[in-house]
Amino acid sequence: MPVALVTGASRGIGRDLAGRLVSKGYQVVGCSRSESDLELDGYHHKQVDVRDEEAVKTLVSWIGSEFGSLYAVINNAGAASMNHAFLTPDSTVEKLLSTNVRGTFTVSREAAKLMRTAKQGRIVNISTIAVPLRLDGQAAYVAAKAAVERMSQVLAQEFGPFGITVNVVGPTPIDTDMTRGVPKKKMEALINRFAIRRMGTFEDVANVVDFFLRPESEAVTGQILYLGGVPN
Repeated sequence: MPVALVTGASRGIGRDLAGRLVSKGYQVVGCSRSESDLELDGYHHKQVDVRDEEAVKTLVSWIGSEFGSLYAVINNAGAASMNHAFLTPDSTVEKLLSTNVRGTFTVSREAAKLMRTAKQGRIVNISTIAVPLRLDGQAAYVAAKAAVERMSQVLAQEFGPFGITVNVVGPTPIDTDMTRGVPKKKMEALINRFAIRRMGTFEDVANVVDFFLRPESEAVTGQILYLGGVPN
């Protein structure tokens, strides 16, 4: 039975993916800074902040001791900010970089150490269509996610010899806590920039993640797939 780790699993995309992976026969370990109300056989939740290196190391060590292996990681934990650069303090920039970039790096590094013993593994990192669209009002967020994308491509090169793939999916806006505060007219204007002019869905993301996780996708690595027909 394959084992998967999903970060940021208490809500939104992470919670949905955790439930879907359980339904596909995975043992799933989810983590977030908060507790989770997801109660399924095969789901295990841990309160871990991905910015805390020692906590991440302890989590991955526990996975190794409990299950003996780790096949997949979904780095979904992230932070966003929608504000003009003039109104974005350094503390916000630090939070975005430490959560999105350093957190993703630390989880990927520690997970890959466990994966390499089995000579196989799948890492999928979550980005955003805000990167290719270079959305104004999101300079720090776009910078952080762009860093995640390029970092993922380098990790794909470094982890490849161990049978570990690293790929990225960039969703369009989905109806989650993160997007509900965006004014309706602003969201409509954004959607009109897509080839597929609608909000994204959890199913859209799950479809791509499922493809990246398949054993048959062992030659697919270092790829960034944006949803919605957004030009790169």
